[in-house]
Amino acid sequence: MSTLFLTDRDVSALHDWRAAIEALRAAYAAPMKAQMVPPRSMARGDGIWLRGLSAVSPTGGHMGSKQIAASPRAGCASYLVSLFDAHTMALAALIDGNQITAIRTAATAALAVDALAPRRPLRVAMIGSGFEARSQLQALHAAREIRSVAVFSPTPASRQRFADDFKATLGLDVHAAGTPQQALEGADVVICAARSRDELPVLLGEWLEPGMTVVSIGSTLPEQREVDVEVIRRAALIVADMVEEVVHDTGDLIAATRGGVEFGHKLHALADLIGQRVPGRRSADDIVVYKSVGSALQDVATAEMLLTRARAQGLGTELPVSIAPVKK
Repeated sequence: MSTLFLTDRDVSALHDWRAAIEALRAAYAAPMKAQMVPPRSMARGDGIWLRGLSAVSPTGGHMGSKQIAASPRAGCASYLVSLFDAHTMALAALIDGNQITAIRTAATAALAVDALAPRRPLRVAMIGSGFEARSQLQALHAAREIRSVAVFSPTPASRQRFADDFKATLGLDVHAAGTPQQALEGADVVICAARSRDELPVLLGEWLEPGMTVVSIGSTLPEQREVDVEVIRRAALIVADMVEEVVHDTGDLIAATRGGVEFGHKLHALADLIGQRVPGRRSADDIVVYKSVGSALQDVATAEMLLTRARAQGLGTELPVSIAPVKK
């Protein structure tokens, strides 16, 4: 079979939130060995970096990788996802990964919220009103019924535009809040999708109410912060997509460790939660946290979903050249 190339426009046409969530549910529920999803690697230069993530899919018959080339100083990045057929070793697809990070991050968070939040229409507090925040709410809307949304971001026009857009497109009851504390009042789910420019936490543990489910996706490097130490201290359960990387590579957990917060006994892998190998929320009053750094498993499962849909719909471009396996 030839190699299929999917452009950013192809990904937009093929993407479906429910399909992404179900692909990820199947991947996380399947038996999986640690070596199938190794730690990410990062090469750093002077103001540039190249991050690589790789995984063997437990469900879709592929193995693949995502590479991210970024210049934070210049404010630009490129993303490429490759998929190899796990049986023939042939290169099955090259995919522009620009949208895949947001898709898989939001779809995985929705999967976690579905497992952790109360079984009722959800009241959602959104901290952030940018691209990631929009993806998070779209994905959660595909997974669960939403009763209401309160959104806070530092710029009043941005948060009002967010509220107006989701009222118009999804018919949700969304209002802009003047402070993060106002946004959190009475919420079941708190989604953090924004970091401050000076890397101070945007969510403080003292604001949390019993029973809240917190999603934190914005601190993925040691120098980044999104939630404060008190959030980690108050959590009865912390679920992570990549446990070791969350502990050692995120500013939030590094700060909690330095602050003397013991959290190892309440930290579990998302795969164990979805695979029902560990219990979820024990009490209606528990504060639970889903902490994400992103995982190649998410990228590969999402890419497999897109490739399957592309072949079914006849989308994508067959490359005029192929990279054939070499007999060893």
